[in-house]
Amino acid sequence: VQLVESGGGLVQAGGSLRLSCAASGIIFSINAMGWYRQAPGKQRELVATISIRSGGSTNYADSVKGRFTISRDGAKNTVYLQMNSLDVEDTAVYYCYVDTARQTRYWGQGTQVTVSS
Repeated sequence: VQLVESGGGLVQAGGSLRLSCAASGIIFSINAMGWYRQAPGKQRELVATISIRSGGSTNYADSVKGRFTISRDGAKNTVYLQMNSLDVEDTAVYYCYVDTARQTRYWGQGTQVTVSS
């Protein structure tokens, strides 16, 4: 199983980035996909999730509601995170994950997002 993330980088406050996470090698059905982030000195926090089995329902952390949008391409087993109106507080390493029907969670390697003021 491999989750490959891309799209991180350096952006000025108010700017946008789009993260991608492509999953491969997963044999079992996928129940959900999503993103966490971890800023220096802080715990990893859930950013957004999208349910595959519940018609694509989504959930967001309060801190990103209205600014971030999670979506997926089922045919490509890829999840996206569109991040708009970025703030310096959004600076973190972003990790994607996949939950399978076998109650197993797989993680991506992480991609750095840095927002400058």
